[in-house]
Amino acid sequence: MSLTREGTADFSALDIPRVSISGRIVDVGPQAFRVAGLSPFVRLGDCITCPGSAGEEIGEVVRIESDSLTVKPFGIRSTLGVKSPARRIGPYTVAPCADWKGRVVNAFGQPIDGRGSLEKGEQERIADGSPPPALKRGRVGSPVQTGIRTIDIFTPLVKGQRIGIFAGSGVGKSTLMGMLSRAEGFDTAVVALVGERGREVREFLEETMAGGLDKLVTVVATGDESPMMRRLAPKTATAIAEYFRDKGENVLLIIDSVTRLAHAARDVALAAGEPPVARGYPPSVFSELPQLLERAGPGLEGSGTITGVFSVLVDGDDHNDPIADAIRGTLDGHIVLDRAIAEQGRFPAVDVLKSISRLADRAWNPQERELVTRLRAMIARFEDTRDLRLLGGYQRGSDTTLDQAVDLVPHIYDYLVQHPGNPITDKPFKDLSKKLKEAFAPPAV
Repeated sequence: MSLTREGTADFSALDIPRVSISGRIVDVGPQAFRVAGLSPFVRLGDCITCPGSAGEEIGEVVRIESDSLTVKPFGIRSTLGVKSPARRIGPYTVAPCADWKGRVVNAFGQPIDGRGSLEKGEQERIADGSPPPALKRGRVGSPVQTGIRTIDIFTPLVKGQRIGIFAGSGVGKSTLMGMLSRAEGFDTAVVALVGERGREVREFLEETMAGGLDKLVTVVATGDESPMMRRLAPKTATAIAEYFRDKGENVLLIIDSVTRLAHAARDVALAAGEPPVARGYPPSVFSELPQLLERAGPGLEGSGTITGVFSVLVDGDDHNDPIADAIRGTLDGHIVLDRAIAEQGRFPAVDVLKSISRLADRAWNPQERELVTRLRAMIARFEDTRDLRLLGGYQRGSDTTLDQAVDLVPHIYDYLVQHPGNPITDKPFKDLSKKLKEAFAPPAV
């Protein structure tokens, strides 16, 4: 299917079975349209096709009443009119296969990279699928070396973990996720760019992912696309990740960002008539997000894993925003980026005191756990006394613990600075120890 920005669709390549049951459009609004005559035959999430003046258009059923349906179109502009026929085609499905690696697709799973058509897999998957049963899932796997020093030391990841990156706008969130997408140890990486700027797509592919495209599937729904496309893109990406996971592969799934997914889901829910309950978000948004996040993680016993990295754009740098607060409790850890750290020129701008990995104990050995505990305490002491030291209230020798923090923490911060082009390391603790020893080594005679 080829969907244009005007909302028209060409279904010649989808092989969608047509059904004889049809209804009629009875009302057309700027956000949705209503269809009569199909209420007994459809379910929420089913797709509806309608012939418009510029071609056939597709929408999703978002509300069912006894005499009519509310349908939210996937296109931006609609050419539908009252009394136009409407037909049900069922829930949207995607059929990925191994040849999708290295390709860029839209929310419908259609290629947009100009490299020809995509081969369809043998099994179709509902984009809005369900997570594996809790008691049949496997356990999380071995530690993952991301190559990002601040993460590998303070918030290490394991295969099958789900972690969030919480940040305001312009703090380096997308850059950090791009660095994570190049992590070794994964057979496949699936990245969903949801609501991103159109210019950033090529930058991500040609710069951030240079040399790593052979194992990457990218799903794109830019900010100028409809809320329905932005809402569908992360679900399509997750369905693709589930395909590779069920083949036994360890998959890295990155969704940037979950907040823009929530914004799109809010638009859809409001069009369906839901009332806002928390800063304009309707109740269904807070149930839809966990359903998506729970699909990441270990698969059924004996299959692969999906390691999920989800970015959360905190509005106004408020980390108690309803979306951020709801997601934080669902994930297995969170990495907090701080604007004040970014303003100091330290990137990634990770606040190690506010960041945590709930599965870190599965990645650290006892010596590393003890060292990180001491480093956190030292950094906390350094930051807590920053104002006191600036005012001249600190005298060296009065507190040996603070003396040590003042000596060591600036060197730790220097070591944690890392840019996308810097060489990565698979022994961050050893390299940190080496740097500290060099900083305090006596000068050569």
